[in-house]
Amino acid sequence: MNYLIIGLGNFGSSLAIKLTQLGHEVIGVDRSMEKVEMFKDDITHTICLDCTDIHAAKNLPVKDTDAVVICIGENEGESIMATALMKQLKVKRIISRAVSTLQETIIQAMGIEEIVHPEKDSAERLARVLNTEGYIDSFKLTDNYSIIKVKVPEKYEGKSLRELDLRNDFNLTVLTTIRTVQKRNIIGVKRNVIQVKEVANADTVLNKDEVMVIYGHVKDIERFMG
Repeated sequence: MNYLIIGLGNFGSSLAIKLTQLGHEVIGVDRSMEKVEMFKDDITHTICLDCTDIHAAKNLPVKDTDAVVICIGENEGESIMATALMKQLKVKRIISRAVSTLQETIIQAMGIEEIVHPEKDSAERLARVLNTEGYIDSFKLTDNYSIIKVKVPEKYEGKSLRELDLRNDFNLTVLTTIRTVQKRNIIGVKRNVIQVKEVANADTVLNKDEVMVIYGHVKDIERFMG
């Protein structure tokens, strides 16, 4: 896949390098030539460009990009401006970094739903999310066992856990399911909010657009995701 990473600070550079290592086509962008030169051998492509300038941003191949990740953290104003310009350029998928509640509220007001918080979310975790279709997030319990969140696969929609018998086929346990509902934030803008349902049982039905929370051995999870 093709990714455009704007801002090559600690978080942005780590994400760009990890995605490059995973075999994706990555363009890392920063207004600092020093950073562009520093990472040119570790990222597929690096460009020195000011993404708060609409005339400069128009030169980026946003139409051919699967996702743009705004990783600017030092200056919230620049981050918000870069996000707004990507929105103006009709980028198909925008993931934006937020370092404060106010910044997150403004980004939400733009209609951006995918927001990351580097203080909580590692670049490696986000790279894993972007690298695997349907994969949303994970929590490592030990070296061998994890809890993951994954979109309900289309082939499982409308079926109960009894019918699917994932415990027998993959040795995995579905803990619960999650759906999203729309609520208004403090300035009245609608946003998607996660709503966790009851603890899953054999009669739990997996619905379209829901998320499964699964526990199991890492190898079994990889087999399920494969």
